[in-house]
Amino acid sequence: MSVSKPSSVLVRPSTMEEVPELNQLIQESARALSRGFYSDVETEAAIQYVFGVDTALVKDGSYFTATIDGKLAGCGGWSRRRTLYGGDQRPMGGAEFLDPAHDAARIRAFFIAPDAARRGVGTAVFNACKEAAREQGFRSLELMATLPGVPFYQVLGFQKIEDVADTLPNGVTIRFERMRLELE
Repeated sequence: MSVSKPSSVLVRPSTMEEVPELNQLIQESARALSRGFYSDVETEAAIQYVFGVDTALVKDGSYFTATIDGKLAGCGGWSRRRTLYGGDQRPMGGAEFLDPAHDAARIRAFFIAPDAARRGVGTAVFNACKEAAREQGFRSLELMATLPGVPFYQVLGFQKIEDVADTLPNGVTIRFERMRLELE
């Protein structure tokens, strides 16, 4: 009897050339993993106005692509900029740089391929983000969690700051949780 070796997650900086593929993964992830948390109408509105790659992160080198056996498995990033959430279609916050002595780095746009969920992809991407932010002098992390993401972030040690309701341009309201983690 042979035992197969578990596949490992490879995390590397994203490239501008793969942004269309990452946006496709984000849509698939949102549609599959948001079930039971958001209605179909909420999910589709979030895909249109919120969920997507913020290419400023890719250009900054702080957005990551995760693969398993060469297959796209997830993406996510962190930022030194004030923007807390949103893709290119509607970033929420400013592009100004944060001060690591006073501000929390932002954890941004984590999405996992449905067939890669619960295989360590999110944790691997998060660890890359956390270490990069720590190397830049940040002592805390903040994010705007989707409802399906809240349990994942709680396991990582994030604490809820507040509930947030974002009314999108089409009138649909999406619920989030703003969360924070103090780094040791």
